[in-house]
Amino acid sequence: MAKAEERIDKWMWATRIFKTRTIAAEACKKGRISIGDAQAKPSRTVRVGDIVKVRKPPVTYSFLVKALTENRLGAKLVPDYLENITPQSELDLLEVIKVSGFIDRRKGLGRPTKRDSRELEKFRQDIAENSGMGWDFDFDFDDNDNELED
Repeated sequence: MAKAEERIDKWMWATRIFKTRTIAAEACKKGRISIGDAQAKPSRTVRVGDIVKVRKPPVTYSFLVKALTENRLGAKLVPDYLENITPQSELDLLEVIKVSGFIDRRKGLGRPTKRDSRELEKFRQDIAENSGMGWDFDFDFDDNDNELED
């Protein structure tokens, strides 16, 4: 017989939201996990239909509980047990952070790698090409000077 509820730390580990159950429990203790609008302790139980919010700065993920399990799942089975209902605005924020992550490097990471430099240059070029500012410097300045003198 299937259980009606499961510990939140065990469920998050089993559905691969966190790599270990210890990390899942620590996230609960730090107040990064909430069920509904209430913060969840590691022993808090989760039921089918609950919405679990996981704050992994800077993004807050939202998951709908579709089924319960206490055993770790294979990655292909995870969609049967949860649905990612994270708003698109949060996912967009994650994409921005991925792109700009190498610009604001954390202390202690050292110098940017060659790969970081290439990605930064590509990012700058994309911004310049897609800015829509109308900057077009392909004209010749000398032609405009002659028109003004006439």
